[in-house]
Amino acid sequence: MSSSPLPSPSPSSSPSPLLTPDRVVAVLRAAGCVFAEDEAALILAAARTPAELAALVERRVAGLPLELVVGWAGFRGLRVSVAAGVFVPRRRTEYLVEQALARVPDARVVVDLCCGSGAVGAALAAALGPVELHAADIDPAAVRCAARNVAAYGGRVHRGDLFAALPAGLRGRVGILAANVPYVPTGEVALLPAEARDHEPRAALDGGGDGLDVLRRVAAGAPPWLAPGGRLLTETSARQAPRAVDAYTRAGLTAEVAVCADTDAYVVIGGLPD
Repeated sequence: MSSSPLPSPSPSSSPSPLLTPDRVVAVLRAAGCVFAEDEAALILAAARTPAELAALVERRVAGLPLELVVGWAGFRGLRVSVAAGVFVPRRRTEYLVEQALARVPDARVVVDLCCGSGAVGAALAAALGPVELHAADIDPAAVRCAARNVAAYGGRVHRGDLFAALPAGLRGRVGILAANVPYVPTGEVALLPAEARDHEPRAALDGGGDGLDVLRRVAAGAPPWLAPGGRLLTETSARQAPRAVDAYTRAGLTAEVAVCADTDAYVVIGGLPD
């Protein structure tokens, strides 16, 4: 985004006349924001003072993702707290949650692996009612952020590498194992939109040479953790789906792909064979 000069905030308690809602919309539109009116409304609601409004608009004009500007992202009707250095949940991933709820509607133990903000775990707990919720991520910033988002559901967040982060007592008990793993091939990370490429942790995006390194590790490690009837769900792409299915079957899991045409979401779902 190109920068557009903003007025200095008024020292008085009333907003600067130059930063009216219409002015905010105009500045955002000039900076290239396609949905300038919607973004302006969110920024105006988030700002508590004229000085804060000016600062928030400056950050958005400089290219900071809107979710990081206002401090939250919408996800399945929830307002999920986000923070700098943490992967911002995508609306596409709501389909993973929907598939999990459809496949295991009576799940009592839920694990959100590679949790980032904890949006998936929070959304599952909100829909299922009282559950034992665990989330895990290797990144300390993600762990801190997720802790805020799952607290309302009694969730616990663990720091560590995939299954090594989880309490051993979860083995054989997990009804829903959701893992929104990084799946962008290394060579394509540079092609991502600047908002993701420049402001989100590379570890949350880069899935290795073909994008499936982490997915393969999750599939290989999942069977001992799943309860009878439990399901592992991971997000992937159309191009990667056949190899993702192969990773599941090699791990001894059943595998199928669910597709949402509206959001171009691909979710691989598997469980222990009957």
